[in-house]
Amino acid sequence: MAIDCLVLGAGQEIGKSCVVVTINGKKIMFDCGMHMGCDDHNRYPDFSLISKSGDFDNAISCIIITHFHMDHVGALPYFTEVCGYNGPIYMSYPTKALSPLMLEDYRRVMVDRRGEEELFTTTHIANCMKKVIAIDLKQTIQVDEDLQIRAYYAGHVLGAVMVYAKVGDAAIVYTGDYNMTTDRHLGAAKIDRLQLDLLISESTYATTIRGSKYPREREFLQAVHKCVAGGGKALIPSFALGRAQELCMLLDDYWERMNIKVPIYFSSGLTIQANMYYKMLISWTSQNVKEKHNTHNPFDFKNVKDFDRSLIHAPGPCVLFATPGMLCAGFSLEVFKHWAPSPLNLVALPGYSVAGTVGHKLMAGKPTTVDLYNGTKVDVRCKVHQVAFSPHTDAKGIMDLTKFLSPKNVVLVHGEKPSMMTLKVKITSELDIPCFVPANGETVSFASTTYIKANASDMFLKSCSNPNFKFLNSTQLRVTDQRTTDGVLVIEKSKKAKIVHQDEISEVLHEKNHVVSLAHCCPVKVKGESVDDDVDLIKQLSAKILKTVSGAQIHESENCLQVASFKGSLCPKDKCMHRSSSSSSSEAVFLCCNWSIADLELGWEIINAIKLNH
Repeated sequence: MAIDCLVLGAGQEIGKSCVVVTINGKKIMFDCGMHMGCDDHNRYPDFSLISKSGDFDNAISCIIITHFHMDHVGALPYFTEVCGYNGPIYMSYPTKALSPLMLEDYRRVMVDRRGEEELFTTTHIANCMKKVIAIDLKQTIQVDEDLQIRAYYAGHVLGAVMVYAKVGDAAIVYTGDYNMTTDRHLGAAKIDRLQLDLLISESTYATTIRGSKYPREREFLQAVHKCVAGGGKALIPSFALGRAQELCMLLDDYWERMNIKVPIYFSSGLTIQANMYYKMLISWTSQNVKEKHNTHNPFDFKNVKDFDRSLIHAPGPCVLFATPGMLCAGFSLEVFKHWAPSPLNLVALPGYSVAGTVGHKLMAGKPTTVDLYNGTKVDVRCKVHQVAFSPHTDAKGIMDLTKFLSPKNVVLVHGEKPSMMTLKVKITSELDIPCFVPANGETVSFASTTYIKANASDMFLKSCSNPNFKFLNSTQLRVTDQRTTDGVLVIEKSKKAKIVHQDEISEVLHEKNHVVSLAHCCPVKVKGESVDDDVDLIKQLSAKILKTVSGAQIHESENCLQVASFKGSLCPKDKCMHRSSSSSSSEAVFLCCNWSIADLELGWEIINAIKLNH
């Protein structure tokens, strides 16, 4: 039995998350995303690695989508409607509700505005979502007779889940994207302590350890406030779902406290729809939001308005949330072209930007010009401010989760290779867990767990229940009771395995009771002038051993001597002490001494004394 982990996307990179795991013959696809920074064949995972013939229904048991971000769900309509997969697809209720909005918005931006090739249509999206089965948190789903899955809260964005999958005794967890700390609108990731053969974890911030969020929030608010106070326009490129709601809550509260009258705009009707879903799905938000919801809905923003395109060139300061994030395309990139040349304006990047996007180019340095996708250049005189409002966990969060779950193996995905390699060393050295960082197209294999059900004898169970008190030295008396015992697993043909007490093993095997602690044979040189002298020396040696070792049993036979500290020696007769066939005048006698552990040190002293005396 084995577990094979094939990485189709997010291997040593961030983008197009897609990992296919085979557990004892069952093949599961975790996420089916696209790369936001690619516009060629690398945009989608290489599905041919799953099935050369294209028979994906027989090749894959199910697909599980962890959340609605395009790098996790963007290739799903293409895989189902173009490639022809018709099997089961699982995702949470919020992900099922919000994914079609994100997919349609992406299709509209890339095809209708940029004129790119249409890889899937609006109809494809609708038909794809009809195949989706929505699941609740901690709901155990029996996909088939052998495969079961269960979703756990992941934080990150509304509806994001970690996934537990089990086939037989083999089990894994795929984290997707997750956050180990709470923020203004979402809680921290929560998962049970599980016995796992494999943990597949994201590693976006594999070497970053973030401090308190409050200094970051204050830094962001001061940068935006300074911009609008100076008459500038602040552009915040963000996806319509997730960071947009987090930052809107932050700005709306700050605007109220500071009595600022500068307008805050949303660029997309999609965000209005998203806010509606956030209001409906309060149960998936943080405890703070749930408590406030009793008096008012935190997503009813007082200072946020819808944006009209005619306002791009309108005079006066404003704050604009424009989609999509990363400045990868769409309206945010269009606004950037107009606002970037002014030194009064600000571009605030609230999270990670994938390589290949304009956002990543701005983060990489302080460029004076930026090349866009169509070959045009834009002068960049505006201020660029990056604040880590990412919903991904940091390095400490990854280590904490790995330590908590204590899997047998770890695979890191969704990260940058140098940082991933550093984290791999840390996991291996500090947690003593094998860690792997496969590239796209690579497969890593692991042995899977198989449990044997066994009966237990009454004697073994009774020995387990016997008290085993231990007194600990401290200022106060502390007593622990560690009830552990030794047993023997007996597996016989056509019989169920059984654990018996060690004192029962002879009866089970129908053998005489023998006890062997230690056996050692050594030659003793006897310098007698005749056989009678040999016998006399043997008797003297016997008497000396009897005097030295209490309870020793000695067997004499002519010039042979056998010494045992227990009953029932297992020493074969042909290997016990016997007269050597050597014709030498100094005959050799082999002394077979079987010592208990308690007599071991004393036994070696006797043997050494014998060698010296004779």
